[in-house]
Amino acid sequence: MSLKLTILGCGSATPTIDRNPTAQALQVLERFFLIDCGEGTQLQLRRNKIRPRHFDHIFISHLHGDHYLGLFGLLSSLHLYSRSKPMHVFCPSPLKEIIELQLKASDTRLTYELYFHELQGNEEQLIVETNEALVYSFPMNHRIPCWGFKFVEKPRPRSMKGEKIREYNIPFSKIDEIRNGKDFITETGRIIQNEELTFPAKVARTYAFCSDTIYDEQIISYVRNVDLLYHEATFAHDLLDKAINRYHSTALQAAQIAVKAEVKKLIIGHYSSRYGDITALLNEARTVFQNTIAASDNLVIEIS
Repeated sequence: MSLKLTILGCGSATPTIDRNPTAQALQVLERFFLIDCGEGTQLQLRRNKIRPRHFDHIFISHLHGDHYLGLFGLLSSLHLYSRSKPMHVFCPSPLKEIIELQLKASDTRLTYELYFHELQGNEEQLIVETNEALVYSFPMNHRIPCWGFKFVEKPRPRSMKGEKIREYNIPFSKIDEIRNGKDFITETGRIIQNEELTFPAKVARTYAFCSDTIYDEQIISYVRNVDLLYHEATFAHDLLDKAINRYHSTALQAAQIAVKAEVKKLIIGHYSSRYGDITALLNEARTVFQNTIAASDNLVIEIS
């Protein structure tokens, strides 16, 4: 069952030849979520053979340009493709006015309904529930209002053992309730334990996206025990003063959050353009949290 993250852009405010601004596509089973939408996101979706029409939910962490300036182009392209399904954008409140002004200036009346959902609050909030996943927002500590997002796969039912269906002549009408944990009672009154009839359900997987933030241990409670944590690592730790001044984190600090939150794997990104080679950032993070990988454009990660 697929839970797959595609890095569309891993750079910070200034893009480089091989790093686009922040954007990610997360696939949970057959559902696709777009996380941030920096410039170049449409081209990156094409390169990764991800169709924009797959998205019904877009999450914008904050209103610095490298996290949302690709959004209007994407929405316009969906209009040109004659999209009819509604689109839901979860974002800081000013974005609605920004997009509506662009639509007005271009005299564009979208072929689909566009709904804006304001991110707010100083604690974790459930903002989306689909058949596949729950999505939570939580506050980040940046220079302007900013949010992170956590995606929690819904538990899947247990799997039936085909030979047991035949052995006990289990009617089709009983399959769903057995997959959801019930025992089966035969026509003679014998109780067949669920564990004999089914395979265990796969453990639900989790992904957390921590956008731009200064080092802040309040994040730990929101991302504790996730399978994969993305945390910005704009600078190496020798530039800690610059990171603090700009409300960003270092690679070492990202790893410290991963350790304290007891996550299973860390991916760092949002690199400053001063780093042509990010090996030093990766090595720095691994001195604290060994199971760290470095984001790169077009990197695909299967979350297991």
